[in-house]
Amino acid sequence: MRLRVIAIGTRMPSWARSACAEYLQRLRAGPTLELQEIEAASRRGGDARRAIAREGERLLAALTPRDYVIALDERGRELTTQELALWLKARQQQAEDLAFIVGGPDGLAPAVLARSNFRLALSRLTLPHALARVLLTEQLYRAHCILANHPYHRE
Repeated sequence: MRLRVIAIGTRMPSWARSACAEYLQRLRAGPTLELQEIEAASRRGGDARRAIAREGERLLAALTPRDYVIALDERGRELTTQELALWLKARQQQAEDLAFIVGGPDGLAPAVLARSNFRLALSRLTLPHALARVLLTEQLYRAHCILANHPYHRE
């Protein structure tokens, strides 16, 4: 099982880079987790629709036909950490490669949402993209710990 976080934006604050790197490092003994950054499209002239479409093309180009795609979407399904762990276990049993998609500041293109197999909401709150990356990588690490009976997760 291969896990990828494919995210729009290449200029993240140092605190976000550091936090993501920490959880990627901690997952060395677990499933492979990669962070792939996709350059954001220009928003000059205020044409968000065009930027979303360009970012959508870039995101779709990063996917393989085999990927099980999870779009991070505030309208998606909210899971507890325990539910996320069980959901990941089911995907693992199917030997699926997972691609978690984090959109740009204006959201995901309709084509990306159409390609997704599952929509996941980290929260109903609107989160900065840097924080969403950190939350996602931490929760993937925590879910791995639950499945490995590691004491990181406390109930």
